Amino acid sequence: MNSYNKKYQIIEMYGLLLLDIFCITVSYAIAYLIRFQGAEGTLGRREIMQIYLPFLLICMLNNFFTNEYKCFFQRGNYYEFLRVLRYNLVLFVGTGFYIYAFRLELEFSRLLLGYFVVINVALTYLMRFAFKKYMNRHYKNSRGSDKIMVVTTSSEIDTVMKHIEQDAGWSYEIIGMAVMDADREGETIRDIPVIASCEDVIEVARRSAVDVVFLHCPRTENCDLEILVQSFLAMGVICHNCVERFSIDTPCSSVGKFAGFPVTTYAVNVIDYRRMMIKRVMDIAGGTLGLLITLILFPFVALAVKVDSRGPVIFSQVRIGRNGRRFKMYKFRSMYIDAEERKKELMKQNEVQGLMFKMDKDPRITRVGNFIRKTSIDELPQFWNVVRGDMSLVGTRPPTEDEFEQYNIYYRRRLSITPGLTGLWQVSGRSNIKDFEEVVKLDLKYIDEWSLKQDVKILLQTVGVVLFRRGSK
Repeated sequence: MNSYNKKYQIIEMYGLLLLDIFCITVSYAIAYLIRFQGAEGTLGRREIMQIYLPFLLICMLNNFFTNEYKCFFQRGNYYEFLRVLRYNLVLFVGTGFYIYAFRLELEFSRLLLGYFVVINVALTYLMRFAFKKYMNRHYKNSRGSDKIMVVTTSSEIDTVMKHIEQDAGWSYEIIGMAVMDADREGETIRDIPVIASCEDVIEVARRSAVDVVFLHCPRTENCDLEILVQSFLAMGVICHNCVERFSIDTPCSSVGKFAGFPVTTYAVNVIDYRRMMIKRVMDIAGGTLGLLITLILFPFVALAVKVDSRGPVIFSQVRIGRNGRRFKMYKFRSMYIDAEERKKELMKQNEVQGLMFKMDKDPRITRVGNFIRKTSIDELPQFWNVVRGDMSLVGTRPPTEDEFEQYNIYYRRRLSITPGLTGLWQVSGRSNIKDFEEVVKLDLKYIDEWSLKQDVKILLQTVGVVLFRRGSK
């Protein structure tokens, strides 16, 4: 099963399970208040938990044995209401059997159970309806959804787009289409812009925010498909190829479905989405802690920056994030306000070979800037980027727009994951690395060997780097 389907099913299953647990909790609380009219009831804490916990257990067992959440996003409103009724009937019968089996009928109000079922039917249906609407209308256009590029031919456009429209694909957004057998760039087909042709499809994908490519080119030569797949893999982009073409020599990662089509999926790295969810929780927790530290230090840093030189306290710059997404990265200003203009004059003194700029005793850096750079205080506002999801605590460093424009497909694979506040090359002595190729090698090593354990190790090493000021210039 490909990673797209795993992500889809995990969000569908765990998202709805948490939603149902929330509805059970709220419905039970409301039913209790109605039954006892807000006064002291006849049920103590023990009696309340004796029924609440079985509610949760029956909810989980019902999902396990009946696949309650399967095809949730494809179900219509009327059918969904019937599923909610059936689910609550199971709750009612199962809880009733439990009450009589353990002889709790004298301790528990049957009227309370009746109120609960009625309220839970209404609340569960409304919450599922709202969840489905939110995911279909808002999530697919958010930064968290997968950005899809469709590559097909003129004769297959209608078939492909019809399947995609019927797929109810809330977890992905089609950002553009490449038509391989005709020059149709600039056209809009079924509200999807045509952004590339056969001649420039790789170059356009390199410059665009693309997570996944869907290939449906049944009459394209195998060697041409092979080149496309290999090029997308070199960028770190997942590639779904319609299963009609099985003769590509590149080993596929999995077989599954996309937009109703059976596909073979090609990916350099297939990361367990559940571990990525844990990584995101770590980012939110660490980012929140970092923001608290930032707020404490902000008045002192802001005063020092203002006294030292004119200009804003916070410097923002457009950077390139995961798979080409643009975002604004924030730092405490450590340079004079004309630093970007002066950079062109100093390029000849660049001490790094390749697509990065670094020089010892950079004249654009202010006196305060020199101190906050050495102590990494200048990077504290980036915790806001971490909380927002633009960046992670650990990853690869995001390039500037002008650096990204010069990337080849090999360099672009650095961006196949969310960029980080710190990373492998930062803790490997970032000031001592003078070749961008070495930076790329370390970044790709991090991507290829990624694990939660490695992230924790890099975070601990980063603390040592900051405290002892190793490699921070």
